Amino acid sequence: MRPLPHRSWLRLTACLCLATSLLVAVDDEETGFVALTDGQSFTGWTTSTENPGTWKIEDGVFVTRGSRSHLFYTGEGAPYKNFELKVEVMTEPSANGGIYFHTKYQASGWPTGGFETQVNNTQSDWKKTGSVYDVASVGFAAAEDGKWWTQHIIVEGSTVTVKVDGKIVVQYKEPPGVQPGPAFERKLGSGTFALQAHDPKSVVRYRHIRVKRLPD
Repeated sequence: MRPLPHRSWLRLTACLCLATSLLVAVDDEETGFVALTDGQSFTGWTTSTENPGTWKIEDGVFVTRGSRSHLFYTGEGAPYKNFELKVEVMTEPSANGGIYFHTKYQASGWPTGGFETQVNNTQSDWKKTGSVYDVASVGFAAAEDGKWWTQHIIVEGSTVTVKVDGKIVVQYKEPPGVQPGPAFERKLGSGTFALQAHDPKSVVRYRHIRVKRLPD
């Protein structure tokens, strides 16, 4: 084998340095995150008693196939106050779903505790993916059906930031003096996470769920 010319060695070295820097950047983005799913089972998660059969595991992914039901994180680490949560999501056309935070286990009905970040690109509800439901909603779809996206929820003090594939969709700052309402306890505090199965026509996939606790 002929030795590489000096210029070829320089190009090879530059490529290796670039690849290494990219790997470091990716690792830095995930530093401190802890997986909340094992990719095989519902370990750490509890379904509501309402239609628990709606939830399936297909190829290591949580999938909604059926009537309204919610899947609550009841594993180690909860409750969470300040945090970063990342969930990879994919919807089929006309699907509606959601990712809750600062919530608590509820046997049936729509969760009344905490906040929901909307998962909806093409379903009829005008509140689209990334909205903090009924608090700070957007009418445009930041993601596409049939493609995986990362929904990134950050709570720091009184500020909630929701990103879709790294782009900020919503940033909500809770006004001072907000009190929980009689029907919905939408006030920042602490709690766990939940995933939503909305209705039989809504097929949503959730995977690679991980969280990083932030200082209180």
